[in-house]
This record gives sequence, structure tokens and C-alpha cells, in this order.
Amino acid sequence: MSQTILSSKGQVIIPKPIRNARHWKPGQQLEVIESGDGILLRPVKPFPATTLDEVTTCLNYQGEPQSLTSMEEAVRQGAKEAARHDSD
Repeated sequence: MSQTILSSKGQVIIPKPIRNARHWKPGQQLEVIESGDGILLRPVKPFPATTLDEVTTCLNYQGEPQSLTSMEEAVRQGAKEAARHDSD
């Protein structure tokens, strides 16, 4: 079991083995949750959880599904057009 000390500014150091195991880097935002015996630190998720249906309902595409090959070709064409406009 690891221990740490509360500083006069209310700061604690999370032991390095725990930070490494959790892949927490400097700047990691943590949610502080009170529990019966203490607190729980949990990483803040960058986006709220969503379902595929919630995400796809914002799409307006009507028509036949496109293949991955046709989508990649459209991206290539768009990149070529953007490069032409940038060089003008």
C-alpha cells in the first residue's frame, strides 16, 4: 500500500507506480468523488459517453452506403482540390 502526505495547499502526490499503471501524465484532469471512507480520483473523460445511434442521427446522408474505397477516393480528390486552392 502506498502513502502520501497532504500539503499545506491541499495537494497530494500520487505515487509514481500508480501514475504509470494508470498512464496519467502531468495535466491529467481528475474527478474527485467523495465516498464513505475517503475520496476517489477518476480521470475526466473528454466526451460524454454516446451510442452509435446518437451519433449517426446527426448525419444527413441519404442514399446507398458508400464503400471504403469510394470514401478514400473522395478524400484524395478533396485533398488535391484543397492543395490547388492553396497554391493559387
